Amino acid sequence: MIEIPSDLNPSLVPLAFLLGNWAGAGVTDFPGAEKANFGQEVSFTHDGRDFIEYRSYTWVLDAEGNKVKPLESESGYWRIGDDRKVEVVMVRDDGVVEVWYGELADQKPQIDLVTDAVARTAASGPYTGGKRLYGYVKGDLMWVGEKQTPEVPLRPYMSAQLKKVVTPEEVADMARNLGDLPDDGIAFFK
Repeated sequence: MIEIPSDLNPSLVPLAFLLGNWAGAGVTDFPGAEKANFGQEVSFTHDGRDFIEYRSYTWVLDAEGNKVKPLESESGYWRIGDDRKVEVVMVRDDGVVEVWYGELADQKPQIDLVTDAVARTAASGPYTGGKRLYGYVKGDLMWVGEKQTPEVPLRPYMSAQLKKVVTPEEVADMARNLGDLPDDGIAFFK
């Protein structure tokens, strides 16, 4: 069930399905990097202003669902206009800053985003843009990310299924049972 906090800025009501703390597991696979299962914790919070604050932490998981090492983290701010257009500004730990634009789907809690601008520090790896799809599906938050580099055309690289406020034991159990998770994550939204 989607709850709408009484102190939520009215402009953010269409994004209320994102609010809360989420945790789960997914798969990452991109040329030049090792394919791996990962765990993820995400929070979408608000303070009454016209944006939602976003934070995400991911880590590589071993076959038993234990944390092996950090994967990536990112944080940012989400806004939505009267026309259902979504804008996100995001910074990642690898030295990438992105501006994303997209749209909230009509009649369903799903957001498609595409990078509009990418800035990188000298230390960051090659990256030229991406796409993301977020959806609230049967009470879970699911997402798939695509990225491109100068050498690799746009392709899926990460996807995850997140549950609202789960225990570390439940996250580990989800990681052990990733057998039915599609490698590209796109199948979630079909």
